[in-house]
Amino acid sequence: MESVPYVVIGAGVIGLAVASSLARSGREVCVLERERQFGMIISSRNSEVIHAGIYYPPGSLKARLCVEGKDMLYEYCKAHSVPHQRIGKLIIASSEQQGELLAIQRCAAENGVSDLTLLTREEARTQEPELDCASALFSPSTGIVDSHALMLSLLSDAERHGARVVYNTEVVSLAPTSRGVVINTAGNAPYSDKPCSKKPYALEAHCVINACGLDASKLANETTGISAEHAPRTYYAKGSYFTLAGKSPFSHLIYPIPEPGGLGVHLTLDLGGAARFGPDVEWLEAEEIRPSDYAIDPQRVSKFYPVIRRYWPDLPDGALLPGYTGIRPKLAGPGQTAADFRIEGPKTHGIKGLINLFGIESPGLTASLAIAQYVQAIVERECG
Repeated sequence: MESVPYVVIGAGVIGLAVASSLARSGREVCVLERERQFGMIISSRNSEVIHAGIYYPPGSLKARLCVEGKDMLYEYCKAHSVPHQRIGKLIIASSEQQGELLAIQRCAAENGVSDLTLLTREEARTQEPELDCASALFSPSTGIVDSHALMLSLLSDAERHGARVVYNTEVVSLAPTSRGVVINTAGNAPYSDKPCSKKPYALEAHCVINACGLDASKLANETTGISAEHAPRTYYAKGSYFTLAGKSPFSHLIYPIPEPGGLGVHLTLDLGGAARFGPDVEWLEAEEIRPSDYAIDPQRVSKFYPVIRRYWPDLPDGALLPGYTGIRPKLAGPGQTAADFRIEGPKTHGIKGLINLFGIESPGLTASLAIAQYVQAIVERECG
C-alpha cells in the first residue's frame, strides 16, 4: 500500500490553506479532491467578504480565528498580489433595533474589534445617500477579496513547496491503523495523471486532515472507531444571490441586523463594483447534496424586494437578476442556537493521526489562514 505522510481531504480554501502551511513547514503533503478543480463547492459560492469578527460569541473559535485570520489575510493578499479591497461595511438598524446595534458593538469590542463607529441617520446618509436607516455601525476593516485568486495563490504556494493536489478522487472511508490512517478512495491513485478510474484505491497516511466541507460529517461517520459524539450531524443551509442590473449606488457593503441562520439579505460588491444581494436562508432536508440543489429559483426574488427596500427604498422594479446559490454546512439546524467551528484532533476523539474540521462556514474564508495555523499546531502537538 502506498504511503503519504500528510493527506488533506478537500481542496477548498481551507484545505489549500492547510496544505500550504504544512508544505511550507517541510512536510510531504497530498491533497485529495473529489471535484475536477479546486474550490468548486463552498469556496466559490459565497459573498467573498473579509469579515471583521463582529458578530461571533466572545471566546468562540469563530471569533478568535476570524479576527486573527482577517489580519493574516490582508497581509497575505498584499504580499502575494491577491486582488482585494478594504471597502468598509455599514450595519444598519431601524429605530426599533437600536438596542441590537449597540449589543453588536459590545460583542465586537469583546472580540477585539475596536474600530466600529456608531453613526446617526444623517451621518450614514452622508456616506451612502441612497440608504434609509435610523442608525448604523461603520466597520472600516471589513473588505472583499477575489476568492479564486486567493485559492490559486495558496495552491501555487503549496505546490511550490512540494505538495501535490489530485482531483477526481473521492474519499469514501477512513480506517485507523497502528501506523496512521488508511484512506479508501473511489478514484485514481494520488500520484497518477490518468483520468479518474472510479476503482477503489487505498493509501496510508501518518496524518489525515478532513477538510471536505459539506461532507466532513459524512466522512467522519465512515471512519472506523469514531464515536457518534465526534461525528456531528451537518445541516445544510442554502442561500440564493441576486445581482443588480446596472451600476450600484452604494460604495460600501450594507448589512441589516443578523437574522436566524445568517446575516440577512445584505448588499455586497465585487472588485469591479457590481452589486449582489443575498444570501437568504433555505434549509435543505437532503442528507446528501446533489448538483440540482444548486439551481436558483427565480421566484425567490419576490422575497428580496421588500427586504431590500427597507434600507434602499428606491430599488427599481425588475432590477434584480438571478445570480447563484451556495450551501453552508451548519452544526445547528432551524431554531437552534448557532454553533461554533469544531476542529478536533486525536486527543479529542481518540483516533490516531486524524484531524476533523466540522461546520466550517462563514467566516471560514476570512479565517482560512488562521484555521490552517490552528490545524498545524494540532499536527505538531498531537500527530508529529
